[in-house]
Amino acid sequence: MVNWIPQILILAQGDAAPEVSPWGPLMVYLLPALFIIMIGQIFFGRADAKEKSKRDEMISSLKKNDRVITIGGIIGTFVSLSEDKKEVTIRVDDNTRLKMLPSAIREIIPKETKDSEKAGE
Repeated sequence: MVNWIPQILILAQGDAAPEVSPWGPLMVYLLPALFIIMIGQIFFGRADAKEKSKRDEMISSLKKNDRVITIGGIIGTFVSLSEDKKEVTIRVDDNTRLKMLPSAIREIIPKETKDSEKAGE
């Protein structure tokens, strides 16, 4: 007797299915997300660079006796910038001076002109 069961099983298997890469479905979802992240970094990176350059310009334009506001809300008078430009000195009161990083200065309070003082009276 011929053993015909293995022959039927071999014929029933048919062609082998093509191999699917395990990265295929993942890349379909991952590539658009990576593209969006890259675009965001380009736009937000430029905004940060502009803000940093504006801040550096503001720090370099400070003159002695300019009124400033720090990021902590302290209002004082600019005294000096260190030679290495890593530290500023601010006078808060007659006997009180604070040393801080230049990045801690949020804004310069504009000096009022005599015209605006007269208009306020």
